[in-house]
Amino acid sequence: MLPWKRVLRPVVALLLTAAIAALPAATTANAANASATAPSSGWNDYSCKPSAAHPRPVVLVHGTFGNSVDNWLGLAPYLTKRGYCVFSLDYGQLPGVPFFHGLGPIEKSAEQLDAFVDKVLAATGAAEADLVGHSQGGMMPRYYLKFLGGAAEVNALVGIAPDNHGTTLSGLTHLLPYFPGAEELLSTATPALADQIAGSAFLTKLNAGGDTVPGVRYTVIATKYDQVVTPYRSQYLDGPDVRNVLLQDLCPVDLSEHLAIGLFDRIAFHEVANALDPARARPTTCASVFS
Repeated sequence: MLPWKRVLRPVVALLLTAAIAALPAATTANAANASATAPSSGWNDYSCKPSAAHPRPVVLVHGTFGNSVDNWLGLAPYLTKRGYCVFSLDYGQLPGVPFFHGLGPIEKSAEQLDAFVDKVLAATGAAEADLVGHSQGGMMPRYYLKFLGGAAEVNALVGIAPDNHGTTLSGLTHLLPYFPGAEELLSTATPALADQIAGSAFLTKLNAGGDTVPGVRYTVIATKYDQVVTPYRSQYLDGPDVRNVLLQDLCPVDLSEHLAIGLFDRIAFHEVANALDPARARPTTCASVFS
């Protein structure tokens, strides 16, 4: 890539952020209504009762700019067909910005997740839930587990391309100080983006004293082609009851990047199912795309 293009990329990203944050509700109402009324293919069914085979409901936590429907059109049906009670939430909404979520302060988003898990447990009668999150959705729940009592309500957290230690966007975040007002724009217009930069105050607090909390099983599923959460090894966790998985170790020819691994990669989905039910886990290979 030409050097001038490298310089322009963060500028474009910041302009996009500002534009999204400034969108009036009227211009995006149709998109929001479409998302709200989209078919859920059997998930978010509050009459669902967990089975003996799958005794815990699964809560899906979308990523930045995602929502409770679009992020899970692949994985939610995959899990419901396998007998899980599956639920998904919207979090991190900004005033006047429907459809694109996961943009508000991550600490507040964790509080929304806490309330949603309580709702799911009350409806299903289960004592614990399992969480599966993509990108920010794989990292944000760790705040709930560590600071909001979530460890008592959660059995396992599966992160798909989670930014557990933030991201450098291939080094582009290091350029922010060279653009006056850019960091302030991120913090005020889209707080979650600022929280996810490697070295942020939020991530420093989250990871202080260790990545994990006792009583929860952690799985991280990463791809070496991730272009959003970089370096990709920063997604990995340290601690007991942690399993870090590189997608290409399971299937060397899998070329999924940050979005594909969470949206439609059935090899990654197979490994999610293994993480949710390790006692019945089957080896994940390239052939798992057909399972």
